[in-house]
Amino acid sequence: MEGRAFVVLLVIASLIVLAENTDHKNAIEIYSLHVDSTVTSRFAHTVITSRLVNKVNESREAIFEVELPKTAFITNFSMSIDGETYPGTIKEKTSAQEQYDIAVSHGQSAGLVKTTGRKLEQFHVSVNVASDSKVTFELIYEELLKRQLGKYELLFKVRPKQLVKHFQIDVHIFEPQGINFLETDSTFMTNELTEALTKVQNETKAHILFKPTIGQQKKSPELEETLLDGDFIIRYDVKRSVSAGDIQIVNGYFVHYFAPSEMPTFPKNVIFVVDQSGSMSGRKIEQTRDALLKILEDLRPEDHFSLITFNSLVTEWKNTLLQATGQNVESAKRYVKTVMARGGTDINNALLTAANTLDKANYAEILQAHSISMIILLTDGQPTVGVQDVEIIQQNIQKAIKGKYVLYCLGFGFDVSYKFLEKMALDNGGIARRIYEDSDSDLQLQGFYQEVATPILKDIEIQYPENSILELTQNSFKLFFDGSEIVVAGRIDNELDVLPVEIQAQSHTSNLIFKEEANVREKEKVFQHQKYIFGNFIERLWAYLTIQQLLEKSISAQEEQQKNLQVARALELSMKYSFVTPLTSMVVTKPDDQQKLHLANKPTESDNEKSRFTGFSGNKLSKSHITKALSFRRHHDQSMYYVHRAPKTGQRAILFDTPEHSPDTNEYPHFLFQLPRQNDVICLNIDGQPQAYINLISDPDKGVSVTGKLGRNRNHFVLFEITNLDPHVQLRVSKEGTVLSYGGHTTKLPWTKSASSTIQGLKIAVEKERSLTMSASDNITIKITFIKSPNRFLGLYFMDTDHFSDKASGLLGQFYFDTHLESNPGASQGEDERVLSVHGQKHRVTRKNKKDYRQESATGIISCWSLHITP
Repeated sequence: MEGRAFVVLLVIASLIVLAENTDHKNAIEIYSLHVDSTVTSRFAHTVITSRLVNKVNESREAIFEVELPKTAFITNFSMSIDGETYPGTIKEKTSAQEQYDIAVSHGQSAGLVKTTGRKLEQFHVSVNVASDSKVTFELIYEELLKRQLGKYELLFKVRPKQLVKHFQIDVHIFEPQGINFLETDSTFMTNELTEALTKVQNETKAHILFKPTIGQQKKSPELEETLLDGDFIIRYDVKRSVSAGDIQIVNGYFVHYFAPSEMPTFPKNVIFVVDQSGSMSGRKIEQTRDALLKILEDLRPEDHFSLITFNSLVTEWKNTLLQATGQNVESAKRYVKTVMARGGTDINNALLTAANTLDKANYAEILQAHSISMIILLTDGQPTVGVQDVEIIQQNIQKAIKGKYVLYCLGFGFDVSYKFLEKMALDNGGIARRIYEDSDSDLQLQGFYQEVATPILKDIEIQYPENSILELTQNSFKLFFDGSEIVVAGRIDNELDVLPVEIQAQSHTSNLIFKEEANVREKEKVFQHQKYIFGNFIERLWAYLTIQQLLEKSISAQEEQQKNLQVARALELSMKYSFVTPLTSMVVTKPDDQQKLHLANKPTESDNEKSRFTGFSGNKLSKSHITKALSFRRHHDQSMYYVHRAPKTGQRAILFDTPEHSPDTNEYPHFLFQLPRQNDVICLNIDGQPQAYINLISDPDKGVSVTGKLGRNRNHFVLFEITNLDPHVQLRVSKEGTVLSYGGHTTKLPWTKSASSTIQGLKIAVEKERSLTMSASDNITIKITFIKSPNRFLGLYFMDTDHFSDKASGLLGQFYFDTHLESNPGASQGEDERVLSVHGQKHRVTRKNKKDYRQESATGIISCWSLHITP
């Protein structure tokens, strides 16, 4: 293809053309960009139309990119070139993927949709535009606006990157209940651009038009640069009264909105379960502390609360819930300020502790009779300590909670398995939410808490005539929070003249019954003005809502047959109403190459995660997925060697990968350790000489060093020697026991009995036939586990490793700074491999299951990254 590529990027309501060609700036000119959005009774239908022309004497490629809300379903896309239209077609995802995979193998395809941020996903297609030719792109998507904190929001990111002759954002809103308030906001608005914005509003309708001229778009009269770069936001809410809500009917389908207000708030019993593992260190833990301090201030005096923090161990602020008095809140805030990030991640034990604390408080009648109990979990990684099988964790938590409490799961960043958290939350009446690592992460945490801080109704049942309503969406809800909204939709029997509704719910002070009747014929007259509706919009709203709820139910389905039925029905509706959902795809054939396919899939929240658990399904790991996730790829016939000289120490270590000599997954590794400030565990094996001493770690700043000796068969370590400089203490730990040397005296500590000694703040403790621990405040904790079966050996591991200095050296010491995992672009499909970067040197590691020798391990098996070293 001649020339260069030009990018046309539309961000919800914007178009970007990157046309920085030195010969022909803006060779691809956008001469018209219209974003027409019609919002009818919360259901938004958006049509994006852009028209371009190639102004030069050679062909150019235009890349059309649209960012649309994650909650939206694409319903149509087409390209028109010189009067000929090329439409996209909706297909069942499996068959579309097969067609796409064949094209991939011939280099004739490209993906169309990907997640790009908190609220957006990106649609992408390119087309070759001939000289003097015009092309029109049209994309249509639909979504049901969700009410949060008392308002609906339309967000438009405006970023054309060039001046557009005919540019407009045209929004029509029709709300039969009446519009209570309407506001617009923008991050780029100037006095000149304000003149291009018009708002017209009456009782039920609003029209917002943003139509800047070329002159108004310019940064200055001399520059051909646009001011349009930022967010354009419309917020509104509707009028409501304390009643059974509002029912709207069109062509045999109804939608019922219910959002009472001005009701007393239930007292809450809330336990915050906060991850303080090493991977939370730095900015994450700081923002978490800041958010918790603000959230604690927002607790009401009638609320009860507690805090649980966890890493390798679980720590309770108090062993019960306390009332949110000023004194108790201040005490909790002092505790929050001391929370530091270190150690592993024991999610299972932390949540079981929270459920048990609520159980004990209920039994002791500490909590109010009419109150709402909830657990809010915040974690940034996978379980690495204790129970690590996510299915078992999900089962354990569901059995412990037993439907008595609500569980909300917040995943911090992209190292978490969102599917794991989502299923666990849905199983227990809650929701999952991702917290994005950004400057406002603390505000995201506070924002989520505000959404669930004010429960005003519980056990809501919405009843309609059983024989007259067909295909009803969810009509039973556990909780209702002030500022949100319940939406129910269904199909009405043709013979029904009056639609009665009865709502039963419980408030803090009483049991409530709301009743309402809707005259079907009168309600249908409301939408006779076709200007404000698009087709059978309530039927499409019903289908949209049904698909979303079926997909959500399939995540927490207990039976495979039930899940299959839910997925099959969701697929049927997706195809019937032409929605691009997680079950369907849009196939686009490029006009310049009928063999080249583009595939638009609907990304899910988990698609953006780093591939930590290949093939994780959320419900269960299939045998084939587990096999792929644990497979160990053999790339070469011989080992790959890397020579590394550690900074500042001059120590030389040779690292290499030897898949051919990797131990079976049923065996113990020589060492287990967690990367500093990360959630990843390394399983390390060394190919050293038997009976030779190996310098494992030496940190002169911390005054500690450890050496070790392999047994005769090199399978395990049989001796460790630990030296602490202040106080000067030496420990010689063998399979027979420990010899402690201090001040010219020696003490024998056999494995046959427990013992402990404290020397100038340095604590040495032996747990009978289990472990030895050496610890001191503000220093590393060293632990050696005594394994007796099948062969006696010793297992070394470190805790509080964030205390290591950057002068740490030795075989293990080199990993405790400037070390991280990266993706492996060379890995074959289905393989779970990474690249471990150690001071800039790259080493291939593979996900394996190993036996876990650490005392804190409850399952005995750990998923880790396998690596080999030669000392």
